[in-house]
Amino acid sequence: MTTIQTTAPAVPPMRFPRLAQPFVALGLAILAELGIAFFVLNVVAVPLIAVWVGIPMLLVFVPCTRWFANGHRMIMSSVLGVRIPKPYRKPPMPGVLMWLRTTLADPATWRDIAWLLVNAVIGFTLNLLSAVLFLASLFYLIYPFLVWVTPDGVFDQPFGGLFKLNVATAFLMVPLGLFAFLIWSASGERLLKANAYLAKSLLGPTESAQLAIRVRELAESRAETVDTQAAELRRIERDLHDGAQARLAALSMNLGMAEEMVTRDPAQAAALLTEARESASTALSELRDLVRGIHPPVLADRGLEGAVKALAMSCPFKVDVTFDVPGRPPAPVESAAYFAVAEALANAVKYAAATNAWVQITHEQEKLHILVGDDGVGGAEVKPGGGLYGIERRLAAFDGTLTVVSPTGGPTTVIMELPCESSSLKTTPSSGTA
Repeated sequence: MTTIQTTAPAVPPMRFPRLAQPFVALGLAILAELGIAFFVLNVVAVPLIAVWVGIPMLLVFVPCTRWFANGHRMIMSSVLGVRIPKPYRKPPMPGVLMWLRTTLADPATWRDIAWLLVNAVIGFTLNLLSAVLFLASLFYLIYPFLVWVTPDGVFDQPFGGLFKLNVATAFLMVPLGLFAFLIWSASGERLLKANAYLAKSLLGPTESAQLAIRVRELAESRAETVDTQAAELRRIERDLHDGAQARLAALSMNLGMAEEMVTRDPAQAAALLTEARESASTALSELRDLVRGIHPPVLADRGLEGAVKALAMSCPFKVDVTFDVPGRPPAPVESAAYFAVAEALANAVKYAAATNAWVQITHEQEKLHILVGDDGVGGAEVKPGGGLYGIERRLAAFDGTLTVVSPTGGPTTVIMELPCESSSLKTTPSSGTA
């Protein structure tokens, strides 16, 4: 079962076998030298802007450079375990010239170009050293065997004298191979990590860029929240107008007609009263459904724990619920968490073909951590208009985050975090139990 990791480890784990490290390092060293071409092309294009020739060149070279840098960001994240966010600014308006102006004014563009040069020198050296240490150790460890199986005369070729040893003398190279292997074991991963953090220092956002990105995200989230609330109010108004209001109008008419006919035709008046009672019952049911969509009564009565357990009981498969929160979160946070869990479980029921699911809700480091997992077919993605996208936007209104891990074949894990200070937790126990 996947667990929530609330603190990043000092050295993030690498995501490939240890013996694959030298080959990853060798590949990164080759890519580092290929980056020189992008560096030269950009440096040549910039001064040519004065004669307009550089503009079409940059329209090609800058996207290529960003593609190359994004590829390294992906490698650093998926292979080396070092996540590097994209710090690029978005153009305020569409258009090629606006994009070019925004791109050239973006410090991240020039940091990418600087990284190409630094990576070609320092990154190349770090990666090559990691690969050479391993390959040298491997060569010297198997050197006696190579001498033994190599036909006579091979070492008589030019430069062959450098390797011309008999088997007995070749065994003296084995300790050298062991020594090189020990050095690689101690430093190989550190060299790769050093290269990853070197890339992060240039390819990642600066503190000012992170602040700007955060402000933009919060502004977008606020605008979406306002739009969502307006749409919700329109939905409530429409449901009241088309549902409960129509039922209550019919109820009023039936009662008026029954009042007029009670002396003339008691049987007809009784029928109208029966119809009025049914209309009142239907209107009450519709109002309850409407209120449940705004703030479920079970959430108000039992709190988040009881409400989530009620959701679990309504699922067609077993759902294990683990709840460890010292008190009740504020009502808005509690409501957002409830609807997020409800949507995640609904997705598991509709699309995952799951047989088991689990919900974990904890409070750590001033955050409400929610994990919803299932053993279904996997393949869940956050797509605009989808349920997971709705969860993401709901959480964003509270500065929360959503992470979905759903490989093909499963399992699916949905991790949600909502800011929730300890001082805001109500220590009064909920009024009910699940």
